Amino acid sequence: MADKLPASPGRAEIDAFLTKVAATPPVSRAGRGRLIFALDATASREGTWRQAQAIHADMFQSAALVGGLDIQLVFYRGMGECKAGPWTSDPDKLLGQLRRVACIGGETQIAKVLKHVAAETAKAKVHALVFVGDCMEENVDTLCRLAGELGLLGVPAFLFHEGRDEVAERAFRQIAKLSGGAACAFDASAPGQLRELLKAVAVFAAGGRKALADHARTAGGMALRLTTQLPSP
Repeated sequence: MADKLPASPGRAEIDAFLTKVAATPPVSRAGRGRLIFALDATASREGTWRQAQAIHADMFQSAALVGGLDIQLVFYRGMGECKAGPWTSDPDKLLGQLRRVACIGGETQIAKVLKHVAAETAKAKVHALVFVGDCMEENVDTLCRLAGELGLLGVPAFLFHEGRDEVAERAFRQIAKLSGGAACAFDASAPGQLRELLKAVAVFAAGGRKALADHARTAGGMALRLTTQLPSP
């Protein structure tokens, strides 16, 4: 069944993802934006982990340039290990956390991530969840219930699917839909796709339409395509 999935997202899929991000209501806040960045660090991702670190680093740096965005790194791996770092706006600290993470075999723990996001937004509003993973080994109904709770809290989840696992692909799309976010596949051999998408979401979460428009003028590419799809204020 896996061979039914494309090796990389087509133009239509990327356009649909960007349209969904563009349609996400602007965040209304008086203070700083808050984004949780969650990663699957199980053994199945080890082959592309170093490459992924560089891509994720670009996202942190782009968000830092916008300002006004605090990011918390969350990852799971091994036998029930799921950790959350401190909230920070310092890209060097975020990159330091990321570089200390090594992949360890184990099952997915997406439910723990979704529960953590809900708990964090109960303390102080979380404006978006970004998740990067390649598989799903949990009860999908449980994940959908938790995703629906995030939707009620106004926390959209943007999920990026590495690889060709059909079960994960279906689950990620359901999680995204119920939370009010979006899901998109990416090809690890074409890191530019994920880099641009992550940067666009981070900039949008940090500063809304204006920040994304400013970013798009210099970055072009997918960020520029996204700004053309933003609804008028």
